[in-house]
Amino acid sequence: MIIIPPKVTRRGRDGRRRTPPKTAPLVALTVAIAAVFLGKASAFEHDDWMLPVIALSLLVVVAAGMLFARISAEASGEGSGDAAAPDAAEADEGPSGQVRPVTVAIVVGLALAGIVLALVARPARAGAQAAPRQYAYAFMKGADTLIVERVTIDGTHISGEIAQRGAPRIAYVADVADSADGVNVPLLTFRVYGAGASADALPLQTGSMRIGGDSAVVEATTGTAPPQRVATAMTDRPLPLINGSIALMNLMIARAKRAGANAFDGTYLLLAGSGLRLGAHVQFVGTDSAIVTVGSQVHRFAVDASGLITGGTLPSQSLVITRLTGAAAAGVSLGRPDYGAPAGAPYTAEEVTVPTRDGHTLSGTLTIPRNTGGPVPAVVTITGSGQEDRDEFLPLVPNYRPFRQLADTLGRRGIAVLRLDDRGVNASGGDVGTATSADFADDIRAGVAFLRARRDIDPGRIALFGHSEGGLIGPMVAATDPKIAALVIFAGPAYTGRRIIDFQLRNMVTGNAAIPPAQKDSVLKAQVAAFDSAAARSPWTKFFLTYDPLPTLRKVRAPVMILQGGTDQQVTPDQAPIIERTLKDAGNRDVTLRVLPNHNHLFLVDSVGFPGDYAKLKDGRIGPEVMGPLADWLALKLAAPPKP
Repeated sequence: MIIIPPKVTRRGRDGRRRTPPKTAPLVALTVAIAAVFLGKASAFEHDDWMLPVIALSLLVVVAAGMLFARISAEASGEGSGDAAAPDAAEADEGPSGQVRPVTVAIVVGLALAGIVLALVARPARAGAQAAPRQYAYAFMKGADTLIVERVTIDGTHISGEIAQRGAPRIAYVADVADSADGVNVPLLTFRVYGAGASADALPLQTGSMRIGGDSAVVEATTGTAPPQRVATAMTDRPLPLINGSIALMNLMIARAKRAGANAFDGTYLLLAGSGLRLGAHVQFVGTDSAIVTVGSQVHRFAVDASGLITGGTLPSQSLVITRLTGAAAAGVSLGRPDYGAPAGAPYTAEEVTVPTRDGHTLSGTLTIPRNTGGPVPAVVTITGSGQEDRDEFLPLVPNYRPFRQLADTLGRRGIAVLRLDDRGVNASGGDVGTATSADFADDIRAGVAFLRARRDIDPGRIALFGHSEGGLIGPMVAATDPKIAALVIFAGPAYTGRRIIDFQLRNMVTGNAAIPPAQKDSVLKAQVAAFDSAAARSPWTKFFLTYDPLPTLRKVRAPVMILQGGTDQQVTPDQAPIIERTLKDAGNRDVTLRVLPNHNHLFLVDSVGFPGDYAKLKDGRIGPEVMGPLADWLALKLAAPPKP
């Protein structure tokens, strides 16, 4: 049985029976409309104080509307005299059943207020976080920290800073745009600082990478030089990658998760290669790990429920990657490179500062044999292209510090070694953006002058040792300084830079298995065009492309040893005999050539020598088959002359 409650009535002051005015439905409608638009407005971004004020204002309006409607009904009833009281359906209605103007005004006012709030509010950013997330990734080898990446994520941006021992520090900001099929990075801006530069130092280089449409454009400004712009054609949507950035690798995992497959293939554009493409493959293993292969490097990562990397390993380099948060992230730092002498070494290691005639100084280490009883011979090392530290440290290959190894080998043979940081590395100053190989030769001349001014160094027994570009710079110095006692050319060039670069670009494309065969020609053409565009704005590149080493070699009269790797795919082995022949034809009677089979440009055992596979090398220590003959030759050429 359904019980229908009786209609509730009351009596007015005139004693008539009255039915309370039915304001509830209209008030409910008013509240509903206000709630809808308040909810819509809350989905937008406001200043922190706005939403509480909006909510309180709407409640006050609703309450005022209810009170006004009640008073209005009371006043209507009392003003009718002896007329019959309006029934319940008429309590809030005017003549002819129309809703009272007051209620209409309240409802319309609230609706308009909600609409205005919704329209003037700023749209909330997709994926915006309540607070930015901050953490750090540390690359560890044993107890030594080699790379630290500090990261801040705020939903639409990833900002990070990558510090790598012995390499420039890179700060970047990536704009992240989300779409139905995954994340994109339409813009990445970056700043490059010298290795070991202070926090307030000016950047050596600034620039951006823009990815959109059918091209990717890298623009960089170095020092006061004009901007360089490199455009690369593309048919897919690659992601940018900076060496050492795990945060940017997170984006490829995010794409793979969005695809919903256990395996996913994508493409990276390397910032260091001005848009060099690298294939990327993501393979999920269960729900909490992923194997990410970039080029030939295999990373094994642990991931959390959102797909962010929490740690992992880089097996080819024996590196452990750890994600740190809170105080641990704030406190992590790079282990300082050990430039000192090992325990028990028969030589000392002295930190030195070398002044140059250009007004800047170079930081370095001078190793000096102990208990020699007099001045000793010395060698000045000269690094290859790019800004490198005094050890010529290469993070791709474990333990690759050839100049430290040379200093140790020669120090045990009674020979001092001065190894210097390049301009912009550690505490070395000088202009990098406008400098050429000729300017770097002046820096080496400053190192020679520094040694000759020391009482513990024999000024007549100073040799030069140059690797790669250093093998081009060494002859520049020796050709203008007849007092140089010996010169070692370690994989030095005989061709112009144009010929070398053309080969290197072609070789990197043809040897890159990630580029489909049908696309290799077009990719090579794009790479050459991109390089030429950048070269037009780079003083160093313009000098290198046109410089012919042979005329300078013809002026060298010091004894020369030419060492060359038989599988070198950077400075090809056919150039070594040309250097030998040029020296001898010009009258140099003391020239030694030694080609080491199955050794690459780094003078490591490598039957192929492809630069793209350097990361696969297990040990960067140069073997005795290289160091032994080298040390024997230098000891012979730098031996003290017999006493009369």
